[in-house]
Amino acid sequence: MTERSNQWHVGLIGYGEVGRILAEDLRKQDMSVSAYDLKLDGADAGPLRDHAETHGVTLASSHADLASRADFIVCAVTASQTVPAAQACVPGLKPQAWFLDFNSASPGAKQRAAALIDGGGGRYVEGAVMTSIPPYRIKVPLLLGGAGARDLAPLLNAIGFDAQVASDKLGVASATKMCRSIMIKGLEAMVIESFTTARAYGVEDAVIASLVETFPSIDWEKQGAYFFQRVIEHGRRRSEEVREVAETVREIGLTPWSAEGTAERQGWVADLADDGLFGTQGEAGFARSADWRTEADRILAKVKPKG
Repeated sequence: MTERSNQWHVGLIGYGEVGRILAEDLRKQDMSVSAYDLKLDGADAGPLRDHAETHGVTLASSHADLASRADFIVCAVTASQTVPAAQACVPGLKPQAWFLDFNSASPGAKQRAAALIDGGGGRYVEGAVMTSIPPYRIKVPLLLGGAGARDLAPLLNAIGFDAQVASDKLGVASATKMCRSIMIKGLEAMVIESFTTARAYGVEDAVIASLVETFPSIDWEKQGAYFFQRVIEHGRRRSEEVREVAETVREIGLTPWSAEGTAERQGWVADLADDGLFGTQGEAGFARSADWRTEADRILAKVKPKG
């Protein structure tokens, strides 16, 4: 019998920004969706439960509970939870259930997660998300990898995804994502460091004018504001991802100096955000300043030497 993806019960492991966007777009197609997130067991469960009720998403009580319901699982958690999340799903996996790993993890981590899912009777496919999800939503460019990638791709595209097969070999898609992240997440960190330092010395306009001359296709004011926004809001997740990037670099024998520095800067901004420097997390205006100078000035007020 031909598998029909529009009849799947979809399970979402991780109900953060990515999980909620996917839930909304899948529910618009009247597909059955369940979700589980570790935050459901803590003090931050309220907004997740409210979102689920609004959009008709069923909340599971555990990874295994969700897996027992789902024909197709999307795992979108922090990089460090890639293998533990897969392991926690195994006891409940339906036979031949698809498991799409969205996580920004190293090829080695993806291979360990695949061994767990495939060994538990599921079908593991790695997914590398190749740009920021919010503007594209479910149609974000997605590279698939692994033995089941060619079978899964048309099933995903039938329900709105934009998936292409990178390789039948596991690790190729994630390596592509990781190498891209050295540049993209590194550029975010460099812009924050460069622009904030330039602001302190009063030379930000001259620096941006020079960047425009060298890279005229980029609106550096707009791009700077966007980078500040994304790192302030998602620096914790990004720092974890870039630590996986560093591991990817180590796996081929290089020392990941750039990736390690990026992870430190992203994590440092996340610490400031957790301390409330940029406002109250979760409120409508948090990390939404259209002028990067507003956030740079907050950072400078924090780090300004005493005396």
